[in-house]
Amino acid sequence: MNIRKGNPEDMEAVLGLIQELADFEKEPDAVLITVDDLVRDGFGTTPLFHVFVAEVESEIVGIALYYYRYSTWKGKIIHLEDLVVKDKMRGTGLGYALYSEIIKQGKRDNVRRIDWHVLDWNTPAIDFYEKSGAKVLRDWYVAQMDEAGINNFVDNRLK
Repeated sequence: MNIRKGNPEDMEAVLGLIQELADFEKEPDAVLITVDDLVRDGFGTTPLFHVFVAEVESEIVGIALYYYRYSTWKGKIIHLEDLVVKDKMRGTGLGYALYSEIIKQGKRDNVRRIDWHVLDWNTPAIDFYEKSGAKVLRDWYVAQMDEAGINNFVDNRLK
């Protein structure tokens, strides 16, 4: 197993893993991004994300995609957007290795917190995170406004 920083040539495999995650989370049609989007957004002059890839026998079989945020209480933090391991590689320690790499990155960057989301029905992941020392905050809700909501707000409320 080799874990390294991703590069533009990896983005086709990264997109495949993102789609695999969407399928696992029962949202197979939710992925709208393309390889070109990932290359532009992750490797331009101001990258919007960073990614670690895990390779086994030259195949990318896992990713940990993250970006930096700012907490008004804590300062610089890392947001782990996705940690994905191919189904055939689950239970091999690969997910733990990617997770560890994110935590080591946080330590190198002197962040005060690392955040991520986990679905309430994904009890194996919740158990894994809690056993590692993470706190799963069950009293917070995630709020989102999708593209249709943004358009509706702008078109109907800001006139």
